[in-house]
Amino acid sequence: MTATGTDIVELDRIAVYEALRVVELAQEEDWERDTPCAGWNLRRLVAHMAAQHHGFAAAARGAGHDRAYWREPEDMSEPARTHRAAATAVLAAFAEPGATEREFTLPELGASFPGRTAIGFHFIDYVVHAWDVAATLGTAPGLSDDVLDIALVVARLVPTDPAGRGPGFAFAPPLDVPPEAGPLDEALRLLGRTPERWPTRMR
Repeated sequence: MTATGTDIVELDRIAVYEALRVVELAQEEDWERDTPCAGWNLRRLVAHMAAQHHGFAAAARGAGHDRAYWREPEDMSEPARTHRAAATAVLAAFAEPGATEREFTLPELGASFPGRTAIGFHFIDYVVHAWDVAATLGTAPGLSDDVLDIALVVARLVPTDPAGRGPGFAFAPPLDVPPEAGPLDEALRLLGRTPERWPTRMR
């Protein structure tokens, strides 16, 4: 799932920190804004992000099969604080020695995966979710070209089987990619996002 020789834990850390940064830009009036995730406002998107962090942290420690770890937090009165605690938990779990060699059980995918592959899933999720949050707020994620180039490599490896894309799945069906698309726009479109619908505003 990831390019040979890349430090997927470090790449994931960069994506998670960027998602943290953009979540913490949100003001009180922003939490009810619609997001690129159809049907979800920003508060619900951040609840999902927190749940995924806790679930992946559990998976890194051998408890991914327990769906309790994947549940969205009930108290989302302070979304940024809740999200930061969850992000801190997953980064600590992934940084443990041997994490990339362990088997991660990911119940949403109905299978177990080598740690490096599973962390690759988490990495592409948080590149996309950093964009989701930034787009909701009218800004752009600040990820380097090196990170985005690897994100595009991973996005190209995500299966496109219609049975695993669409409502209820992580990504919508892939969209056509215009020839002038940069790595972020191409990755987003391969994963069913429509960046042109979310123009960047000054923030």
